[in-house]
Amino acid sequence: MADVKRVYTFGNKEAEGNGKMRELLGGKGANLAEMNLIGIPVPPGFTITTDVCTEYYAQGKEKVIELLRPEVEAAMKNIENLTGRKFGDHNLPLLVSVRSGARASMPGMMDTILNLGMNDEAVEAVSKLSGNPRFAWDSYRRFVQMYGDVVLDMKPVSKEDHDPFEVLIEAQKQKRGVKADTDLTTDDLKELVANFKKAIKEQTGKEFPTNPWDQLWGAICAVFGSWMNERAILYRKLNNIPEEWGTAVSVQAMVFGNMGDNSATGVAFSRDAATGENIFNGEYLINAQGEDVVAGIRTPQQITIEGSRRWAKAQNISEEERASKFPSLEEVMPTVYAELNEIQNHLEVYFKDMQDIEFTIQDGKL
Repeated sequence: MADVKRVYTFGNKEAEGNGKMRELLGGKGANLAEMNLIGIPVPPGFTITTDVCTEYYAQGKEKVIELLRPEVEAAMKNIENLTGRKFGDHNLPLLVSVRSGARASMPGMMDTILNLGMNDEAVEAVSKLSGNPRFAWDSYRRFVQMYGDVVLDMKPVSKEDHDPFEVLIEAQKQKRGVKADTDLTTDDLKELVANFKKAIKEQTGKEFPTNPWDQLWGAICAVFGSWMNERAILYRKLNNIPEEWGTAVSVQAMVFGNMGDNSATGVAFSRDAATGENIFNGEYLINAQGEDVVAGIRTPQQITIEGSRRWAKAQNISEEERASKFPSLEEVMPTVYAELNEIQNHLEVYFKDMQDIEFTIQDGKL
């Protein structure tokens, strides 16, 4: 049936879906659409419906790709138009994330794939555009690892097995005599990418896909495939989630908080989660990606001046030292902070509940 709509786009404060369409778009897809409709700046993307997951099991991979292709290609064009980047381009490459989203929350059942679209040409372009080769190669390394795990089945089968990628990272760190992943240089990361690809070839007998469209279809099908993995089946049984519900797939343009000193990433709460006090609070890091905030590699800074002063007092740090070494987001990027503060108010009033927000600032833009 040609008139069935399988893909719903969102971006630039417009969306084809909305928050009431959880059954069709999954929880994540429905909320991304709803946030666009109420004017929240969300990276553009599209959601493939839960019905397609059912078709995937009824008709198979090849048939579903054929059914989806025209709509997915049109939806990618929409992201390209909104971002000014092109998927598979050698100069201005568009990189995307691919995530699953069932209507009922199924935490940890499907992993996210970030930086999809990376290959040997794209990494050079990203390196040039950002002026930060280490960032580009780190993004490439993360992508090959996530794709290898999720799509190419390189994940350890049992608890006794080691993750082949983690083994290679450890070996590289030992070779260099360093402790943290962040201590690895651009050349180390280049070496890791090559070693990761070699490991994939040895274990699967296949080369790592370099064509972004092959990567995308691989990732989309892996999300549908994960709906029937042992973990997911067991989780559904325990939580009475019907098999025929399926999962949606959301594809979104990547934004980077690690592109330099005008970029940042953080987490925020519309109230104090510990005391319930009605005070906006949270933490951020300049020039970082999401996981860096929670990994404890660097000390995150407070979002508000008030929070920053309370933190400094607890740490016995003087106001002068605080202002020079640990300034709040409100002080460092006052315009972005004002926008973030307005958004958290808007979301709490709109959803009538305390909000937990993740945000990224890429080159001064929230």
